[in-house]
Amino acid sequence: MHPQPLFDLFGQHVYAYGICMAVGIIACFAFLMLAFYLRNFNEEASDKILVIGVLATAFGIFMAMVFQSVYNYIENPSAGFRLDVSMTFYGGLIGGVSSFLIVWNLYVFVIAPRAKSKLLSNNMNASLSDALPIIPIGITIAHAFGRLGCFFGGCCYGAQTDEWFGIACQSIGGMNTGVKVIPTQLFECIFLVVLTAVMIVLYFKFAFNCNFGLYAISYGIWRFFIEFARDDHRGELFGLLTPSQFWALVMVVLGIGYFFLYKYWLKKFMKHPELQPSVKQKKNSPAQEASSAEEQ
Repeated sequence: MHPQPLFDLFGQHVYAYGICMAVGIIACFAFLMLAFYLRNFNEEASDKILVIGVLATAFGIFMAMVFQSVYNYIENPSAGFRLDVSMTFYGGLIGGVSSFLIVWNLYVFVIAPRAKSKLLSNNMNASLSDALPIIPIGITIAHAFGRLGCFFGGCCYGAQTDEWFGIACQSIGGMNTGVKVIPTQLFECIFLVVLTAVMIVLYFKFAFNCNFGLYAISYGIWRFFIEFARDDHRGELFGLLTPSQFWALVMVVLGIGYFFLYKYWLKKFMKHPELQPSVKQKKNSPAQEASSAEEQ
C-alpha cells in the first residue's frame, strides 16, 4: 500500500489512487470505442454514447462523494453534513447509470424528434439496447483499476488476519501501521478481471446480450459476501446490513429483473448494427462503387 503522494504536479499531490482511477476510466472508454467499432456502430452512435458516458461518469464521481458524505452524516450527525472527497462505488454506479439513462432518453425521445439541426438529429445505427451488453464490461474494467487504487490508498481494507494471504496495511484509520489485513481490494480486483473476461467471451463469442443482468447479479452476490471480510466501517442500515450489502441485494434483484426486461421489451429495440452493411462500405464514394461494378 502506498497512501503517500507519489509526486507533485503543478503544486498538487498526485497519489497512486488517483492514477489508478484515471487509468481505469481511460481504459474503460478505450474498450468501449474498440467494441463499438468491432460491432459496426456508426460514428454517430459511438460518439453520442461516449459523450453521454463521459457526462455520466463525471456525475457518478460527484454522487460517489455525496453517498459517502451521507454515510458519514448517518454515522456521526453531530459532525454535520459536509461533502467528503472520499467515495463509495455504489454512489458512483447509481449516479452514473441513472444520469446516463435520463440524458439518453431525453435526447432520443425529446430532443432528437424536434431537432432542426443535423448535429442533434438521430441517425444512429444502434440503440441503447445494442450498447447495454457492452457497457458493463467497461464498468468492470474501470472498477478493477479503482479497486487497485483502493489497495494503494489503504482504504476498503479487510479485517486483521495472521493468515498467509494477509498484507501489512500502512493506513488504518488514517494512521500508518504494520497490521496484516485481508486484502479485500485485491480479491475484488481479481474478481472483476475474471468477470470482465467472462462477459467479453460471452458477448463476442456467443452473442450473449444480457451482460448487464449478469454483471448486476454477479457483483451483487460477490459484494454482499465480501462485506463480511471488510473492516473499514461505513455505517449500518436497519441494524443488520452495511449500506453496501443493502445495495448489493438491490443489484441482484435488478439483475434478475433485467433478464425479463430484455426478453419482453429491450430485445425489440435492438437494431443489430453487427448485421448491417459495414460502416466502411457505406463510406465508399460513388466513383469507387462504379469502378468496382465495371471490374465485375
